[in-house]
Amino acid sequence: MPIEQAPPPWSRRAGGLAGALVTLLAVAGAAKAQGAPRLHVAMAGPAQTVFASNRDPCGANDAPDVNARAVRDARGNVVMFALHDVNRALRGPDLDHLKIDCSVAYRGHGDPDPAHYDDHSWIAALWTKDGETVSALVHHEYHANEHPGRCVTSNAMACWYNTIIEIASHDGARSFAKPKEPVVAAAPFRQSFDQTRHRGFFNPSNIVSWRGKAYFFASTTGWSGQPYGACLFASARPADPRSWRAFDGRAFSVHYEDPYAYGFRAPTPCAPIAPFGDPVGSIVRYRPSGAFLAVWQAKEGAGPYPLSGFYTASSRDLLHWSSPRLLMPGDTLYDDPCRSGGRLINYPSLLDPSARTRTFQDVGAHPWLYYVAMKADGCSIASNRVLLRRPLLVSTERGRR
Repeated sequence: MPIEQAPPPWSRRAGGLAGALVTLLAVAGAAKAQGAPRLHVAMAGPAQTVFASNRDPCGANDAPDVNARAVRDARGNVVMFALHDVNRALRGPDLDHLKIDCSVAYRGHGDPDPAHYDDHSWIAALWTKDGETVSALVHHEYHANEHPGRCVTSNAMACWYNTIIEIASHDGARSFAKPKEPVVAAAPFRQSFDQTRHRGFFNPSNIVSWRGKAYFFASTTGWSGQPYGACLFASARPADPRSWRAFDGRAFSVHYEDPYAYGFRAPTPCAPIAPFGDPVGSIVRYRPSGAFLAVWQAKEGAGPYPLSGFYTASSRDLLHWSSPRLLMPGDTLYDDPCRSGGRLINYPSLLDPSARTRTFQDVGAHPWLYYVAMKADGCSIASNRVLLRRPLLVSTERGRR
């Protein structure tokens, strides 16, 4: 699908019962969240261009379309994925000197069979111990409207079936392959001809390690028995797609299996984590205190958000978070592009050039906010996009630890 016509990797916030559930979860968690550490995050300088779709591409689909993720390979060079579903990397000696590598590391092939998980794929998270063997979480979109006989309508949103899968590289993220059983998180039902709305799990955050396990957030639009929101997944073996388990409110027990390989089994629902109604863009650990810091985008008036833009929150345990604070105002993909004034900001992530971890999961006082600026062509999201970064200043608020 051309970039100009592609739906965003997340739609506007769901309303009704789903939205109410998110609000209730936020209220229920408020007391515990009050004990979360408070980190002050502020802009510390102007934006810099990292990649521009009208200046730097190798191909027509090379436009920033996902949160920026980076690792250091075995030689110490930086590999970043931040573009479209023809997954090309930005490579360089450090975060300050990245250029596109025109070879394709991974792509879907428009396979009409949803059981193959090979339609449209975005590399959305990276994990490695040695920089040579690299695992990646993939945001996989099955566009049933593009495959004759698979959907009752031509409406992309009504035909969209989404799954988180995992792929692997053994050459420093230069090429990836899908294993026999790639599913990390799938809805407990198959894509259907008349599903009427986008379904499944979407937009994984980056992966962070803590106390012997790896963690990431993924969002779901929900289904009967499963609330809408962002769920937390954990694994002691992050390179194994089937090892990930979601938090059910008490423990990491929920296994979302491949419904095509293992049939229809409705697991216990995962418990959405407050205050994230929308996908979590990035989670990192702040080195001076050990607290976690999250950034994400939200829509004005949806829950606790007075303005559209990027928000931050902090936590000691990934489960209980401080209340959201506005970092950068601006219309996002959740807003109406017809009324945005022609510019949208999306896909925030936090990366620190001085990170001590190979996967950039830690930050000090001076990280960068990476994000995508898009120009709207009337009411359509065009392919004119720029990956930007702005310096930040992070500190622990006085009186808090």
